[in-house]
Amino acid sequence: MSYQYYRGLVTSHPSIVAFAQGDVTGDGVLDNVYLTGVRTPDSPFIQQITLVVQDGSSGRVTHTPLQDNAGYNPTLFLGDFTGNRVNDILISINSGGSGGIMYHFVYSYLNNVAQIIFNYKAYNELYQYAVTFQDYYKVKVVSKLNKMEYIIDISNRDKEYLGEIYRANGKLKQPISGFVNPLSGLYPVDFDGNNVYELLAYQKIAGRYNADALGYFLNILAWNGNQFALSDQNVAIFGSPIQ
Repeated sequence: MSYQYYRGLVTSHPSIVAFAQGDVTGDGVLDNVYLTGVRTPDSPFIQQITLVVQDGSSGRVTHTPLQDNAGYNPTLFLGDFTGNRVNDILISINSGGSGGIMYHFVYSYLNNVAQIIFNYKAYNELYQYAVTFQDYYKVKVVSKLNKMEYIIDISNRDKEYLGEIYRANGKLKQPISGFVNPLSGLYPVDFDGNNVYELLAYQKIAGRYNADALGYFLNILAWNGNQFALSDQNVAIFGSPIQ
């Protein structure tokens, strides 16, 4: 394969980087679903990632460029997320960033028309949080969208860590705020066994810096007839060895 160089960028013809088969157009015939992209020599980085669907009945091929079309390990999952008994298309791409941020899209391809029904950017804008360290080895985490708060007990952290944050009497040395990372994982799960998938969204809760992990928000999103809406929310925390 030959490559051309423009200002340090390598360009080539796209190749298939992911494949799945299922009826996504709604006619009852299996369709071929691909992700294509331009591979980078000597690197797993892939650019110009594009959704390609070949209609199983007509053989017609349509191309849909993605809004964020470069990253690592792009994957496809076909499943019914809306309850219309037609497969939708879940696309996941690793951004490669240090925060483990992922690009996720869900497309409906009914009647050969591509329509985004989940966009990770819209999700990140909607789901906002506040993380605040409290006295006596507690961290309050607030989910603003649904007005819920969670208290994480960090008293089991090592003494050196706690000593940087708290005085001997358990009071904060100074106000500290943490943060919640953007969407880092989106997984299809059929929680109620009705052959319609929900989306399980993971977001890391961090303290003073990204590596200071305190837990994860686990948001379950279900299609409400118009969009994916929050149906349940949990916070997962880390355990510690029994002394």
